[in-house]
Amino acid sequence: MSRPDAPDALDPARTALVLVDLMDRIVALPLEPHKGTDVLATAETLADAFRSAGAPVVLVRVERPGVTEQPPGSGLVAGLSRPGDVEVVKRTVGAFQGTGLDDVLRGRGVTTVVFGGIATNLGVESTARAAADLGYDLVFVEDAMTALTRAEHEASVRLDFPRLGTVVRATEVSFARS
Repeated sequence: MSRPDAPDALDPARTALVLVDLMDRIVALPLEPHKGTDVLATAETLADAFRSAGAPVVLVRVERPGVTEQPPGSGLVAGLSRPGDVEVVKRTVGAFQGTGLDDVLRGRGVTTVVFGGIATNLGVESTARAAADLGYDLVFVEDAMTALTRAEHEASVRLDFPRLGTVVRATEVSFARS
């Protein structure tokens, strides 16, 4: 990664990409500062890079607890998931509570988690805070996430995330060569 405050190139054997709530009904919301479709395109490019490097891709989606049927558009966006990806279903704001995500990551030797998804200040931030509490190193891809308002996105990206890890753009994500 090119900025002085960016981490060194990522080790694909110890790094996972976690993409939160890239579901049709969420991607279609009026979002800021990035459109849902732009975030999805950036996330897909990142996911392809992680897969090519042999690093795991974790796709998180939310289900509403206590209902017999989920709202339309509650699956992952068609074509996002590939063989070998991990799908996690959460029933809380964050993706660690009651999902086994920590076990999945630790079982694969992951020590660094790279984040993208919707919404920056909700699902992404809640998941990231839990990851920080569990001792993971964190990288936040600013242009691979968005929120309901610009102010919410900016508060997370400019105030909270730098205290938890490193904020980068998708073009700054790179892998170390083995």
